[in-house]
Amino acid sequence: MKNLLIILLALALVVGCTNQEQQTQTDAASAEVSDEEAASVDYVDINSNEALVATALMAAPAASRADCTVIGYNMEGEFVVMKEGTNEFICLADDPTNKGFNAACYHKNLEPFMARGRALKAQGKTAQEIFDIREEEVKAGTLDMGGMGSTLHILYGPSASYDPNTNEVEDAVYRYVVYMPWATAASTGLPERPIEPNHPWIMNPGTHRAHIMISPINGEM
Repeated sequence: MKNLLIILLALALVVGCTNQEQQTQTDAASAEVSDEEAASVDYVDINSNEALVATALMAAPAASRADCTVIGYNMEGEFVVMKEGTNEFICLADDPTNKGFNAACYHKNLEPFMARGRALKAQGKTAQEIFDIREEEVKAGTLDMGGMGSTLHILYGPSASYDPNTNEVEDAVYRYVVYMPWATAASTGLPERPIEPNHPWIMNPGTHRAHIMISPINGEM
């Protein structure tokens, strides 16, 4: 009888281990399938005005997207207001004539500064000329920078494709800047070069365009 009990216990142990191993393999296989499904996204080209608006809004903080204004070049090549909003944000849609993707979202107080930059670019001014002209105009008080701490959010990447189910742009990354006109490393305590990923630093210190640069690690938006 004792030997029989030992045999039965041994068989139960073997069966239990076998079932546990099979369950582990099943769970692993299911996880692998789930990962493959998650990685399989059907991206499509951003080739309509609706897609331009939807992807431009992805540059805004998630809680504010529904009420943002969206401006930019539509598929017909016209610079227009593509969506009227009611909150403090203006989103600038990706230009469909350029390669890759680049959308931005900024506080409405920055619009005079941004609009001036677009106007100078349309005149054929170089990036340095635009910088110098706006520097003098801000110094003279004829161009408004929007106040200390106005923020610009940027979403950019190499692909002009998106997931129409989520509006996420393929391989896009995010960064944002906080404008602090005339600020320096000495006045803020920030370094003039990034020290670590996700670490704020000050760019263009001592100028009208001084700003805190913050580039969140991919996936930490």
